[in-house]
Amino acid sequence: MTTRSPLFARPPVWRPVRPGQSHHIPPGAESWLFEQGSLTLRLRALCGEKFRVRLLRQNWAQPYADEARALGLPQLRRVVVREVLLQCGDRPLVAARSVIPADTLRGAGHALARLGTRPLGEILFRDPRLERTHLELTALEPRLWRRELAASLNLTGKIRGRRSCYRIGPGCLLVAEFFLPALFALEQNP
Repeated sequence: MTTRSPLFARPPVWRPVRPGQSHHIPPGAESWLFEQGSLTLRLRALCGEKFRVRLLRQNWAQPYADEARALGLPQLRRVVVREVLLQCGDRPLVAARSVIPADTLRGAGHALARLGTRPLGEILFRDPRLERTHLELTALEPRLWRRELAASLNLTGKIRGRRSCYRIGPGCLLVAEFFLPALFALEQNP
């Protein structure tokens, strides 16, 4: 029983990043896809006071099969799934999906269960134990998004995304981020 995603009609297909491999990334997207630091800080620098998180859902659910595999979990194990839009005012710039296993929420990770409209990066990048263990990329066709969301975001071409597995001490979580056309438009015309 996977809870319906407010973002996707079908799960994204991810490809691992391999050195020397061509990913056919359009100009402007590469720096976002391979950003090593906090995406939250970079978006705050771009938007200033207008940066905000629009929470679409945060609840216990079953992960997609590939998410369970990436986290080394049985597929029927319930996790916290959080889906948000990172916005500049009312303009969504990034769609994000985080998958957080129960084990990660214990101890220092307990703050992750109650983020609400706080950015995940605000918590993650404060932890000195944070380590990215792998990075994957995708290019989503508009038909893979929920129809109503694709229409409201005016998604007409492929949307580039990245998925990172982060380790925090003994726990881990997946964070997927999708860079929307409005981000590149804002970056070109701030």
